[in-house]
Amino acid sequence: MPINGKTSSANSRWMNSDGPDAGIVISSRIRIARNLAGVPFPHLLEPEKSMEVINEIKKALENKEAADLIGNMELTLMNDLSLLERQILVDKHLISLELLNNFQSRAAAIRDDEAVTVMINEEDHLRIQCLFSGLRLKEAWAVVNNIDDGLERTLDYAFSEKLGYLTSCPTNTGTGLRASVMLHLTGLKITNQLGGVFNAISKLGLTVRGLYGEGTEALGDLFQISNQITLGQSEDEIINNLISITKQLLAQEQESRQVLYRERREVIEDRVCRAYGILKCARILAMEETMRMLSDLRLGIELKIISGIQEKLINELIVKIRPAFLIKTAGQDMSKRKLDIARAGLIRKEFENGHIGH
Repeated sequence: MPINGKTSSANSRWMNSDGPDAGIVISSRIRIARNLAGVPFPHLLEPEKSMEVINEIKKALENKEAADLIGNMELTLMNDLSLLERQILVDKHLISLELLNNFQSRAAAIRDDEAVTVMINEEDHLRIQCLFSGLRLKEAWAVVNNIDDGLERTLDYAFSEKLGYLTSCPTNTGTGLRASVMLHLTGLKITNQLGGVFNAISKLGLTVRGLYGEGTEALGDLFQISNQITLGQSEDEIINNLISITKQLLAQEQESRQVLYRERREVIEDRVCRAYGILKCARILAMEETMRMLSDLRLGIELKIISGIQEKLINELIVKIRPAFLIKTAGQDMSKRKLDIARAGLIRKEFENGHIGH
């Protein structure tokens, strides 16, 4: 799919809700950082040298051995995209905030199904990520590892026998691997258990971030949990540790939901149905309010209070209701009030065929 298609459609493969435990584990992501040997890190490069790095990586991506492992990808220079288009790619989790804000002499290659992105000259020369639905960290790592092996056949990576892969940020040195899951933890939120859970997680070498990573808000009770340590642990150790803790969180979240529904059924049903009613009928919806309502609706789908609405739609709405996509769809800039009106209209249209079932 050409890049204009990726910025005009809200759907990505990770939104399909077809992976294991996708009702709570919205997505799994593996990302590795790599740099070219003998070349300064991106923030030290002159524009001309940055373009040389892009061209070298482009050739590596097009090498037959690498291309067979990667699939069909289109490389796009970030300065060929508008701010709006870059923001949509961030909203879809296809590129980072770094590429949104610092776009000159930077590029990204995105696979047709949008499961794989290779970011070039971000904080590092290469950042390879794979994003899948549900708890599929091992499958995502297998994809990234194959791509990494394919690229390394033609690229010379900066590597130390003592330290591992060398990166611009010391926290990524070693494996260069960041594994993360996006979780919907509304049960733990409603039962006021999140503080204790997150405190325990931080002691196990993991960090909790918002919907779009470091420094962002946890809208819609969606949280990203990822490893903090990349040095001194193997890739398998990092991934297995995150899987183990994610499964514990899954069990805690499922238990909290069942307790809520068993002990406060009318309250939970009322909360879910109110959210559905507001989303289906409202004429003005602010961003934060909409995300809260979608969180409650997602809970209602999982508890079978609501039927006829696919979780895939809820995942797509995370992108569709954001300002960049609304403005791109309308073809014109809009004030906050007009965005709130457009957001409500979009959701009413999406929910025309939905219904409540008990």
